[in-house]
Amino acid sequence: MLILGLESSAVAASCAITQDSKILGYACVNVRITHSQTLIPLVEGVLKAAGLSLDDIDALAVSNGPGSFTGLRISVSAVKGLALARGLPVCGVSTLLSLAHNLTGRDVIACAVMDARRNQIYNALFDINGEDITRLTPDRAISLDELSEELADITEKEIVLVGDGAELVESQLYLPVAAEIIRYQNAASVCLSAKDFITAKELMPVYIRKPQAERERENKQ
Repeated sequence: MLILGLESSAVAASCAITQDSKILGYACVNVRITHSQTLIPLVEGVLKAAGLSLDDIDALAVSNGPGSFTGLRISVSAVKGLALARGLPVCGVSTLLSLAHNLTGRDVIACAVMDARRNQIYNALFDINGEDITRLTPDRAISLDELSEELADITEKEIVLVGDGAELVESQLYLPVAAEIIRYQNAASVCLSAKDFITAKELMPVYIRKPQAERERENKQ
C-alpha cells in the first residue's frame, strides 16, 4: 500500500510516502513559515522525486493531535481535501505515537513530549521493544512535576525523551534526549504508524485541550 503522509503539529512541516515498511520519499521544512504555504509544495516535490502522482496513492495519513491547533487544522484539512477528491481512505495518527515510532529498534521507554505551553506538556509513554510499541499511557496534557513523579517509578528500562519538547523537559528532569535526526515529529513515522483507516469525513483533529478562544470565552462567563 502506498501511503502519503503529512505532519505539521509543530514548527516543522513534512511529507512522506511509504510502501509497506519502506520509505520511498521524505521532505521536511523546519522554519517558521505558515504550514499552508509549505505543505502542498512539499507534497508535490516528494511525489515528483519519487516518480509518482496522487493517482498512485492508496491512502493518506496525518498526525491529528495533539499539537498546534493551527498546524493540526491545516494538515488535517489538506488530507481531507486530497482524500475526498479521490475517494481515498485516511488515518489520523497520534502525534505522540508517531514520535515513539522514531525510537523503534531500541529497548527503551519512549517519553514523547511536546510543549503545550501554560506550564504543561503533551505527553505519552511507550514501551519500545525492537519493532514493537506498547502504549503505557494515554495522550495527555500534564505538568512537568506530574511527569517527574510518574517517571520516578520506572526503573526497568532507560527512558529516552523524544519530541520537540525534549530539550525543555531534559533541562529539568535530566533524562537522555533522542538524537536530533530522530527527535522531531516527521511524516515518515506518521505513515509507518498508520493502521486503522477511516473516511475523510470522519477525520478530525484531536486537541486534548480546548482551544484558547474557547477557554477565554468560558472564563468570561
